[in-house]
Amino acid sequence: MKRLVVTLCAVALLALAPQARAEEAADREAIRQTALDYIEGYYEGNGERMERALHPELAKRIVMSRDGLSMLQNMGSSQLIAGTKLGGGKGTPKDKQRKEVKVLDVFENAASVRIDATDWVDYLHVVKWNGRWVIVNVLWELRPQQ
Repeated sequence: MKRLVVTLCAVALLALAPQARAEEAADREAIRQTALDYIEGYYEGNGERMERALHPELAKRIVMSRDGLSMLQNMGSSQLIAGTKLGGGKGTPKDKQRKEVKVLDVFENAASVRIDATDWVDYLHVVKWNGRWVIVNVLWELRPQQ
């Protein structure tokens, strides 16, 4: 009887594995598309794409230093969307629009993503919210001037 139960469990797991892989691949692609809506929306000055990518309670932060003291500079979704609608990165030449997206990790309804952009690197926390992947946190850092 134990062998039968173990065998049935193994068969069930094998049957579910392709579906799980397909769902994981679909989630990874949706996460990647969210990151592209964010960075390409910025470069295009497309507030609609930016808004689609963001959770309304987004927190975007960078650590800045002044007189040897660290400070957090914050931006919310409304500021980021408004700035994008005003033109965002439209002035960035197409050949300089770096937008390399790497999905670093996905676990259940949470993901971490890295975007290498023109003058900075963004680390995104992305969540599945009401069936859509949206960005809730961005920690970013400017590239050193060359």
